[in-house]
Amino acid sequence: MDQFDIVIPVIFVLLVWWLSTGVILYLDQLPPSTFFISLSAATALAIGALIMLAIASHELTVVNVYIGFSAAILIWGWQEMAFLMGFITGPRRIGCPPGATESQKFVFASKAVLYHELALIVTLLVLYLASWKQPNMVGAHTFFILWIMRLSAKLNLFFGVRNRYESFLPPHLTYLESYFGRRSINLLFPFVVAAASVAAYLLWQSAIDQEATPALKLSYTLMATLLTLAVLEHWFLVIPLSVEKMWGWAMGKRSR
Repeated sequence: MDQFDIVIPVIFVLLVWWLSTGVILYLDQLPPSTFFISLSAATALAIGALIMLAIASHELTVVNVYIGFSAAILIWGWQEMAFLMGFITGPRRIGCPPGATESQKFVFASKAVLYHELALIVTLLVLYLASWKQPNMVGAHTFFILWIMRLSAKLNLFFGVRNRYESFLPPHLTYLESYFGRRSINLLFPFVVAAASVAAYLLWQSAIDQEATPALKLSYTLMATLLTLAVLEHWFLVIPLSVEKMWGWAMGKRSR
C-alpha cells in the first residue's frame, strides 16, 4: 500500500476532527440568540448530508467513501450542536441533589441526557436504513464509531476521571458537572480502551490489506483513524495533560 494512501486520509480525518470540534465550540460560545439560526443552518446541512450519504452508499468508490464519511461527520455535528445549545438534552435540567446515592445519581444523569441519547440512536438507525446492504456503508459505520465511543466517554465521566474538561460545557449546561465523578481513573476505563484499541488494530490491518480495493482501503483507513483518535481522547481523560488550548481559538473566554 502506497504511503500516500494512508497519509492523506489520516490528515483529512485529523483536520475534520480538529476543525469540526472548533466550529461547534465557537458557535456554542456565541450569544444564545444566535443558536436557532446556527442550528437551522446545521439542520439543512444534515438533511443534505443524509441524502448524499444515501446516494453515495450505492457505489464503493474513493469519492463516495469520502462523501459518506463527511456526511456522517456533518450529521454528528448537528447532533452535538443540538445538545450543547440545549435544544435536545433530557427531561432533567438541574444538577444532582446532594446526598444522592450512586444508583440515584446514575438515574438522574441518564435523565439529563436521555433525549440526546435517544436522538443519537434514532439517527444511527436511519443511517443504517439509508445504506443497508449497499456496498458503501462507511457513513453509517462512522456514526456508529462516534456514538459508541462518545457513550463510553460519558460513562467514564460519570464513574470518574482525572480530567473532566468542564470548560467545554456552555453556561446553560454547567449543571451536568454535578454528575461527573471525581477520581484519577475508574474500573471501566481500561476495558473500554483495550477493546477499542483492538478494534482499531483490526481496522488498520484491513486498511493495509494488499488485496483490498483502493476504496475499501480508504474506508478502513478513515474509520481506523477516527477510532484511534477516540482512543486518544479517552487517554486525555486520565493523563495529566490539558488539551483545551487546541481549540482556544474557538472557545473564547471559556479557554482562559
